[in-house]
Amino acid sequence: MLPALRRSFPLGNELNVSALRSHMFSSAKLLILASAAVMSGLAPSTSLAQSTVAAKPSLSPEAIALHRLVKRPVAKSTAPVDVAESSSGVNSEQGFGALARDKGHPGCDLFPAPANIGTNVGLSYFGPPPSTINQSLVGPVQLLNTGQVDATPGTITIPLYKGTVKSTGKTAWYILTDVSDQGIAEELGLNFSAKMKNINTAARTGNLGPDGNIIFDKGTVNFAPERNIVPGPEGAEFPPKSFAPGEIGDANYSPYVTITNGGGVVYNAPMIAYDVDASDINFPNGDVDYTKVHDAVQAIDPINMTVTLAVVNGFSFGRPVWYISMDASIPLAAAIEHNTYAPLMGKLLLGNDDSAGSPIERIFIATNGTEGCDNPQRQGLSADLNDGHRPNNTLGGIPTLALDYSPAWDANLYTWTDEAISKGYRQQLREEFQILTYAQDGLITGASATQPFGSAGFSINCPIVQRLD
Repeated sequence: MLPALRRSFPLGNELNVSALRSHMFSSAKLLILASAAVMSGLAPSTSLAQSTVAAKPSLSPEAIALHRLVKRPVAKSTAPVDVAESSSGVNSEQGFGALARDKGHPGCDLFPAPANIGTNVGLSYFGPPPSTINQSLVGPVQLLNTGQVDATPGTITIPLYKGTVKSTGKTAWYILTDVSDQGIAEELGLNFSAKMKNINTAARTGNLGPDGNIIFDKGTVNFAPERNIVPGPEGAEFPPKSFAPGEIGDANYSPYVTITNGGGVVYNAPMIAYDVDASDINFPNGDVDYTKVHDAVQAIDPINMTVTLAVVNGFSFGRPVWYISMDASIPLAAAIEHNTYAPLMGKLLLGNDDSAGSPIERIFIATNGTEGCDNPQRQGLSADLNDGHRPNNTLGGIPTLALDYSPAWDANLYTWTDEAISKGYRQQLREEFQILTYAQDGLITGASATQPFGSAGFSINCPIVQRLD
């Protein structure tokens, strides 16, 4: 039924993971999340969540000093508001396609309404949101704090780094989004993910140079291929008839890198461009050449060392979020996500996101959700392939909402059953335990109607940027 899908990743009985975790285990995770504030004050030896998820590696003063060289000034957006026009196509060419706020329709623009909607009170009356006092409370929180978010088109401008690939001697332009050490995360304004310490064989190795740039041992990306994807028939666009990613990494490429001379700290360092000079990728006002840079780039300034990236709409525990989507472990996911195909990511241990030593967290992706940007219930891969906007995926834990965030997301595809659709149950699902309950109740299955719910056997690198509410 899904030949293209099966060629790209294992499904069903081919996976060595359970179809659905037990209700008891899910309840245990919910209890941990609900008790996080209390548990944060306990010693690591008495707290499962702290000891297995948020443990901080011990770094020498010399290692810490070395990582401080990585810090760059907070990037300021200088690109014009209409930078979205630099994207060169929706589903047929390179470029990012539709942005998070392109149409303003309820199914494709998840930006929350201001607090004064439905009242006679002016917007200026409302004070700061509770999240300014406690980030876990209601309100917007920028989580990746290395640059400026532009909420008009839905982009973030962050520092650009210029490193080297040792095996080739060529230039690698990259970004930094997440790190496995909490102190370094706070110092650099990156997302902290303790789980990244467990990435192991799915990470490249490298060293920090005297200028704070990374010298990668191996791993390159070819940005020249043209992304192409042909959707399936109307109403069943996923799986696509054919697909090809727009950027392809070699066998040694992963966005994750273990810093050998920095205490084994793991960074998330997706490559933006490779083997090009600054003059080749100087597009500070958009109109980007996607044969030379990542498809998510909306503008890039190698003189001032900044890059503007498109953000993606999603949800985490019922709240709308923005993230950037950079890499995927299989060609099909890379083509749909406008990502880099990163073969080394295929070595990530999947299917056990709540276990000690896990490097991943789960992302839930509908295959056959409701379509149409004018429909507030819009969600899923068929909707994405139909209109070029992202599928409104649901993420597991993110910082401020959970302790087990990882930018390495284990894709859990789900399909609405014919019975659920006929009874009018199909809707936009925004919260992990709601999805797990629907799977338990038999309203959704796995990647197809005949596959059990669970890991689909591939991962996506999606660093979180901002919680919108």
